Amino acid sequence: MNEVSRISAGTVFKGEITSPNDIRIDGTFEGKVYSKGRVVVGDKAVVKGDVICQNVDFWGKMSGNFYVKDTLSLKSGCTVDGDLHIKRLQVELDAKFNGNCKMITEAEFDKLSAELTGVKPAPAAAPVAK
Repeated sequence: MNEVSRISAGTVFKGEITSPNDIRIDGTFEGKVYSKGRVVVGDKAVVKGDVICQNVDFWGKMSGNFYVKDTLSLKSGCTVDGDLHIKRLQVELDAKFNGNCKMITEAEFDKLSAELTGVKPAPAAAPVAK
C-alpha cells in the first residue's frame, strides 16, 4: 500500500521533503521536493523550488524546475516558470509554461537526481560468473 504525504490547503511549508511515497501539495511549498513516487500539485497550490520525482500531475503555480523520471502532466490552468528535465511531457490546453524543456533518459535522470539530492542511485547488479 502506498502512503501519501500531504501539504494541505492553507499550509505553508519551507524546506526540503524526501519521501519514498507519493506527495500531494495543495498549500504553499518553498524548497525542494524529492519523491520516489508521484507528486500531485492541486490547482490552488504554489511551489517555489525544484521537484524531483517519478511522475507529476500539475494544476498549480510554480517557479522552479522539474526533474521527472517518467511523465510530467501539465494540466489546464497551471502556470510553470522554470525548466523541465523530463522523459515525457503531456500538456493540456490552457496550461502555461515559460522556460526550457530538455528530454532526458532514465540514466540522465538518475545522474541529475544524485547531484541534486546527494542520494546515489543503486548500482547495477554485477554479472554472475559461470
